[in-house]
Amino acid sequence: MATTFDFRGSDATRLRGWSNDRDGLPLLLCNGLGAIPEAWPALVAADSGYAVTSWYHRGTFGSDRPADAARVRIEDHVEDAIALLDERGIERALVACWSIGVNVGFELAERHPDRVAGLLAVAGVPGGTFSTMGGPLHIPRPLRRRVATSAARSARLVGPALTWLAPRVPIDERSAWLVSHSGFMLPGARPEVLVPMLREFVQQDWKWYFTLAMAASDHSPMDLGFVLCPTTLLAGRHDVLTSMHDVVDAASRIRDAQITVLPGSHFLPMEHPELVHAALDQLARRSSLPATAAGAQP
Repeated sequence: MATTFDFRGSDATRLRGWSNDRDGLPLLLCNGLGAIPEAWPALVAADSGYAVTSWYHRGTFGSDRPADAARVRIEDHVEDAIALLDERGIERALVACWSIGVNVGFELAERHPDRVAGLLAVAGVPGGTFSTMGGPLHIPRPLRRRVATSAARSARLVGPALTWLAPRVPIDERSAWLVSHSGFMLPGARPEVLVPMLREFVQQDWKWYFTLAMAASDHSPMDLGFVLCPTTLLAGRHDVLTSMHDVVDAASRIRDAQITVLPGSHFLPMEHPELVHAALDQLARRSSLPATAAGAQP
């Protein structure tokens, strides 16, 4: 279970943070957009071996929207991450990131390299996110960003209707089974993990959700020569949101990066929690942080 608390972003926006309240290596989680702690069952477990802290993006799950509605860029999320580390008294941490959170994690490593001891990037690329979507659907690469952007804009227009409808859709083991066999997600996530995650996820203000997604889509592909910390990337072979080929390409441009392609979708933290956790343990052993977590012992 996670414990929540409030803190202030760099522009004084009130944000909702959370922690697993465990001892171990400090770990900052740059989560996927609209994701909750339960999406990472191996991290929030009592025996995770990591002291995890994270936050809910601006305007989601108890975090306020900024007074300036434009302050929802990747750069703004990075400054929120720094404010969170300062609030918790964490000088340096491992950084695990997922989906759009990968943009945040790498931007954090470029702007504040002294705060990042290692990067675990799951099902995401450092910039150009919308250009990676639709690979397994055979959408031609030159069209991917245009198609993804059009879809997000359309979804934002119908956001108010989605906000009314989504919480009224029954979420139980049967509907979770359908989601996990949809191709968008693959079987692997246990019902006791997937059902509560979906019940929370559908509570979004969907117009705002796609506003955040559109802002993140403006984050340009990064020149990755700046990455000097130990880095591990995990890709889903059947990920329709982030092409595994783009994740592999990103890894090839990072010195000494490790890359693993898992037999899963975009939702690897739920489909393969043990494998994701094992990759994190290996990263921890490569980092310069003291091996105080059980999972980080040699």
